Amino acid sequence: MNAAFDGWVKVGKLGDVPRRGARCIKSGDVTIAIFRTADDRVFALEDRCPHKNGPLSQGIVHDGCVTCPLHNWVISLESGEAQGADSGRSASFKVKLKGDDILLDLKDVHRAGRR
Repeated sequence: MNAAFDGWVKVGKLGDVPRRGARCIKSGDVTIAIFRTADDRVFALEDRCPHKNGPLSQGIVHDGCVTCPLHNWVISLESGEAQGADSGRSASFKVKLKGDDILLDLKDVHRAGRR
């Protein structure tokens, strides 16, 4: 992780994350998956499916969601909520683009690590 911008921390460049894919970063004991959609929106979720802790970063990104590679649970990239009949939530974090830089609000990440 790099420089801070107004309380946000630069965690990479948009080009570091493939379209419809993810890259992971660590903050303390929390692994965060940074997702990029086909239309270049970025989202950040804890890299754990609420079902069996599957690695969401290895899932398929589609329609504002990611499908867990272990048991096909569909998780909203915006809220972290499981979709359909499944229930549960992965921690979601504030993330934004500033130019080509991906910025993450780390205060939310540190709260997630304490749960």
